[in-house]
Amino acid sequence: MGQNDLMSTAEDFADQFLRVTKQYLPHVARLCLISTFLEDGIRMWFQWSEQRDYIDATWNCGYFLASIFVFLNLSGQLSGCILVLSRNFVQYACFGLFGIIALQTIAYSILWDLKFLMRNLALGGGLLLLLAESRSEGKSMFAGVPTMRESSPKQYMQLGGRVLLVLMFMTLLHFDVSFFSILQNIVGTALIILVAIGFKTKLAALTLVIWLFAINIYFNAFWTIPAYKPMHDFLKYDFFQTMSVIGGLLLVVALGPGGVSMDEKKKEW
Repeated sequence: MGQNDLMSTAEDFADQFLRVTKQYLPHVARLCLISTFLEDGIRMWFQWSEQRDYIDATWNCGYFLASIFVFLNLSGQLSGCILVLSRNFVQYACFGLFGIIALQTIAYSILWDLKFLMRNLALGGGLLLLLAESRSEGKSMFAGVPTMRESSPKQYMQLGGRVLLVLMFMTLLHFDVSFFSILQNIVGTALIILVAIGFKTKLAALTLVIWLFAINIYFNAFWTIPAYKPMHDFLKYDFFQTMSVIGGLLLVVALGPGGVSMDEKKKEW
């Protein structure tokens, strides 16, 4: 009985949080979600020559093609961020940002690095949720006459987004025998399973947001490292990519898990 009371209290807290932040949460979620693209686009501007030289040295493609690559990354990411924040052509912006993820995955050989690949896939999951949200807005004028054909793509986008988002947490698991690591792995695994299957989704996603934000501030504090050290850029990259996943989880909190979830099925039981 005490365990049920604790769960009910936690769910009440999550519901109260959602009611208080309902007007602002989607905007915060979108800002967090695009933060890694915004940071990377700005970095491309200030590190144009370094990025161009790296691509040229890695692929031996010449300065011209390397410069085109940097320009596509810079313009694609910044324009996508502007469109998302202004709520204009969001679907096209999402497809463009998907393309940037795919381009960088190949160009920077992320495809062969499991940790970075999983994080990129998690980032793609956040974009899928953003795409589902924009589809919902686009269909809002037909809210009175819903059809299965219109709702199904959105539902499966939300399912795919949730499943991909949890890949970020797979990269945070530590396989050692310390008590803290074991506890973190058990709790974290339970929460990501709940988000993936859509059970107690808002509470689980909100808990993951708090947990991931705390881990991000503690482990990726790039502002404590001098800017000239390589570790500064590495931690900065990790920090903003993690913030994007937090944005995706906030969208889950704001929008719910969607139709393909245990929470939704419970309403039919």
